[in-house]
Amino acid sequence: MVQVKHKFQSFEEYLSYSNNSEKLCELFNGELIEMPPESGLNVEIATFLLLRFALLLGHRRVRGQGLELEVRGEPKNRYPDLTIIREEHIQQLLKRNTIRLSMSPPLLVVEVVSPGEIQRERDYIAKRIQYQDCGIPEYWIVEPETQTILVLELIGKNYTEVGNFSGNDLVLSPRFRTLNLKVSAVFDG
Repeated sequence: MVQVKHKFQSFEEYLSYSNNSEKLCELFNGELIEMPPESGLNVEIATFLLLRFALLLGHRRVRGQGLELEVRGEPKNRYPDLTIIREEHIQQLLKRNTIRLSMSPPLLVVEVVSPGEIQRERDYIAKRIQYQDCGIPEYWIVEPETQTILVLELIGKNYTEVGNFSGNDLVLSPRFRTLNLKVSAVFDG
């Protein structure tokens, strides 16, 4: 039996579609592309950061990988490893955990780099461009291979490097100055 793929003409058409699947898919050139599961290490790192931010901001403002961001370009949506949302998003996301381009951007997006050159380029280049274009004020790239955290801040329309932190460095977050997070704590099992 040949399975016919649905071709979406718009993001709105995609949003109204339901295939009753719990799998995360990116909308690329009108077609759904299933995303592979994250590595256990990436999930551990993202969960550690989620818990730290939840202690700081409360659990309702911190979202794991299930949060969907509408972005410009291809794919049309992303699922960051961790997202810090605005207070107004809590009510807006009750029915669907999707932040649209028409909404205010989240305050922070964190991506944990998966192994491989393609994944590295996606987090450092493609997602950086898309998140910058969405106006997300702060973007962290967490690199398990080098055990570093690159913090970027949106200045005007472009991301500027706040710092590339490692070891016992405290992560300097422009938006969350009271975080008090050492890089070594993120990577210590």
